[in-house]
Amino acid sequence: MIEPLRRSFVVRCGVTHAFDVFAAKTSLWWPHTHSVSQAPGITVMIEPMVGGRILERTPAGEEFEWGTVVAWDPPTRLSYSWHLRADRADATDVAITFTAIDLETTRVDILHSGWERLGDRGQARRDGNQKGWSGLLPHYVAACSSHTDAARRAR
Repeated sequence: MIEPLRRSFVVRCGVTHAFDVFAAKTSLWWPHTHSVSQAPGITVMIEPMVGGRILERTPAGEEFEWGTVVAWDPPTRLSYSWHLRADRADATDVAITFTAIDLETTRVDILHSGWERLGDRGQARRDGNQKGWSGLLPHYVAACSSHTDAARRAR
């Protein structure tokens, strides 16, 4: 068995906002360098339902599917199969939980597993995704905080 990737961190916003920024406002924080096309101005979408697609749309209208939603329980849980830059048959599993610590703080836990299904390629894919999450999550954390700060200033 290949050890799952685990990430746990805290964001400065309520649980509903944390879920919404991750799942509905993904394009605000997802860097184009973490995409198939790597085209500036991409739109990243998570269709809000079980069976929904996770996809990238380029400014030219090309679409690249990255995964499929397998659990949609706002604002506490999102799970999906993940095959960015890989064949759908090589999908891994991502489960994310959002837990309210208080009204303005949320713990986010990510479990990324299923590497053993990839056989000899599993460890290398895990290592690549470890780097991917490390480069991606600071953008998400900043987006949660900046949008919360903007909402506070608007009050």
